Amino acid sequence: MTKKKKKVAEEAKAEKAQEQKVAVDAQARREDAQPEQSDARTDAELEAARKEIAELKDKLLRAYAEMDNVRKRARREVEDAHKFGVEKFALAVLEVMDNLERALQVDEGNEQGLREGVRLTLDSWHKMMRQFHLERIDGLGQQFDPHVHEALSQMPSEEPRGTIIAQHVAGYKLHGRLIRPAKVLVSSGPTEEVKEPDEGEA
Repeated sequence: MTKKKKKVAEEAKAEKAQEQKVAVDAQARREDAQPEQSDARTDAELEAARKEIAELKDKLLRAYAEMDNVRKRARREVEDAHKFGVEKFALAVLEVMDNLERALQVDEGNEQGLREGVRLTLDSWHKMMRQFHLERIDGLGQQFDPHVHEALSQMPSEEPRGTIIAQHVAGYKLHGRLIRPAKVLVSSGPTEEVKEPDEGEA
């Protein structure tokens, strides 16, 4: 091999070695850069997770606060309902009382004025009953019904057995539910006549 060819071969070998060294250095730099990129990505993800957790915590605290406010408001409304639930009923009763007081203020001997006062009282009472869905139960002349009547006693009468012959107090229903039965006297039926035996049968 001539010196010239030998020199060319050595230069080619050196150039190839240099290329290999450059490739190895580039690979090493890429490998060194990957952990840095991975660390940067991890830090960004961690920060995003922390931010999301903080937002969720804030929303949770707000939800708890809202629930507490709703609970307190509901408690106040229930307390007010217990305290003032009968306010309208009380006002209606006051109107009845006003009419009773007017009846008592009638001059002595003024029977017409007294009757008018009683009539006004009854009118206001019936108005209040309708307003609050209070239904009166009367049983006189009807067949005894244990669901709405309470028998105070039984006594013989010309009415059929089980017929209501007298009423002590009326019963009442509120919105269809019985709150007081009518207290009544019930017929036990006609009294059987006792026949006197004939003298011949003695």
